[in-house]
Amino acid sequence: MTPDEMNARIVRYGELMPCKTAFIDAHTPGSNQKENFTIIGGGVSESPDQHVHIGIPHGFNIGAAGQPPKCRNSLHSHRTAEVFFVLSGRWRFFWGRYGDAGEVVLEEGDVINIPTGIFRGFENIGTDYGMIMAVLGGDDAGGGVIWAPQVIEDAADHGLVLGDNGKLYDTKKGEALPGGVAPLPVLTEAEMKAYPEPTTADVVPRHVARYWDMVALGDRKPALVIGENGTLPDKPGFEVHLVTRGSATAEMHKHDLPSVLMPMRGHWTVKWDASGETHSVVLNPGDTMSLPEGVMHSAQPSMTGEASMFHVVATVEGAGPTWKG
Repeated sequence: MTPDEMNARIVRYGELMPCKTAFIDAHTPGSNQKENFTIIGGGVSESPDQHVHIGIPHGFNIGAAGQPPKCRNSLHSHRTAEVFFVLSGRWRFFWGRYGDAGEVVLEEGDVINIPTGIFRGFENIGTDYGMIMAVLGGDDAGGGVIWAPQVIEDAADHGLVLGDNGKLYDTKKGEALPGGVAPLPVLTEAEMKAYPEPTTADVVPRHVARYWDMVALGDRKPALVIGENGTLPDKPGFEVHLVTRGSATAEMHKHDLPSVLMPMRGHWTVKWDASGETHSVVLNPGDTMSLPEGVMHSAQPSMTGEASMFHVVATVEGAGPTWKG
């Protein structure tokens, strides 16, 4: 790929385009300051205002949420994997129908692979604007978001109605559901029984990985964070690795399926071969780079100091529920 072609597959942190009306809780007090970013893939936004940076299918989606202190994302569920790592700030993740079944606090670099089929939310409990990066399983991200009943009811009180076509309508702006479109019904009490209420002890050991533990495990070779034999065992249609200075290599290599580089700390020089020439680019924390399948490449820290990078690689397994193996 030429430098111009590869640059089109890089999304710089400082050039991310947010959407503040992405979801049904966009007007709900406590959630109305959050920003949603769709970086790779179509994402799960319910708003036509959502900007998609890279629409190329990868077998997974990459997104992000940016929130000021005390801002929260409302309780929802997905049918495929939802993996977060904290890029900046301090975050509380909570789950259960009312968000009181369990919770855990994550610091910068920590990873959580939230089990499918449970309602989850998250809140910035830091002192400054924070950002979490997300990987969603599947090209269609499981067909959208499933909201806890009270989220839909609260949203209606503040003028937002979600149609059964998956689109948002703002009644405060005079918008109405078009003919043939009904409001999305809330889940019934019988349907809610299918959503478990795991405790913190159920979730944390198998679904949370701490940054400095991953750095230690990645001293000689990249740490497999999420994968069949990973620190967090799962087969969500992708693997997540953490590459450190000690496990980075100058050896050129390729992948049979698309992959994504997401620096966490430090600056990284990525090199790739194209038409007999070697090209390079420097990635910074918060940047996202999509690597096509079959491209020979390498990635190494550009400067001294702490250096770490998440590497997301598609796998042949399709996206689906959390693996129970």
